[in-house]
Amino acid sequence: MRRVAVILIIAAVVVVLVPYALAPLYRFIDPVSTPMLWRFATGARVERITVPLDRIAPALQLAVIVAEDGSFCHNHGIDLGAMREALQQSGAIGDARGASTITQQTAKNLFLWQGRSYVRKALEIPLAIWLNLVLPKRRILEIYLNIAQWGPNGEFGAEAGARFAFGKSARDLTVYQAAQMAAILPNPVQRSARTPGMLVRRLAGLYERRAEAFATRDSCVRAP
Repeated sequence: MRRVAVILIIAAVVVVLVPYALAPLYRFIDPVSTPMLWRFATGARVERITVPLDRIAPALQLAVIVAEDGSFCHNHGIDLGAMREALQQSGAIGDARGASTITQQTAKNLFLWQGRSYVRKALEIPLAIWLNLVLPKRRILEIYLNIAQWGPNGEFGAEAGARFAFGKSARDLTVYQAAQMAAILPNPVQRSARTPGMLVRRLAGLYERRAEAFATRDSCVRAP
């Protein structure tokens, strides 16, 4: 019995440490996300076209940053101030932002499961700090934009999302279309940039104004 317990503990430690070993490799390798893997395993549709960051409209990069993580270029993978703020927020607009940074969401999508859980959050925070240490900000955003779900039928990545919503490449999005895509990120199944409802239009207008007001928030990911 004791031997079985030791084996289980060792196995658990290995599972926890594997993401830390994989993360540095993602500087060069395009990863898949756990939601993609789940859909592959269950036979559900997955559409994904991986593109480099310079083939994604700068307007979309900025819109996602101002919508999801305004301190992205300056934080260390987590934003304690945003976590405190999220506890005080309520309503659809507040819920759209949440407390997770782009780096945390990348860590969750790469290595963890969906849904709210204190256990998942406890695993996510150190993973986000590690991603921030081993990957450049530009690469973190590139990975995030290529693994996030952007449509209701397994459209993953900004390229697939832009083609589904607007029939065009992610590099050709207008500022408002980019803001619409950023507005659906929290829930691309119930929110649509293709047929936007009142909430998506409202959020898109908000993010478009934020992008104009905070045009330098993407300074760390601009092409050298």
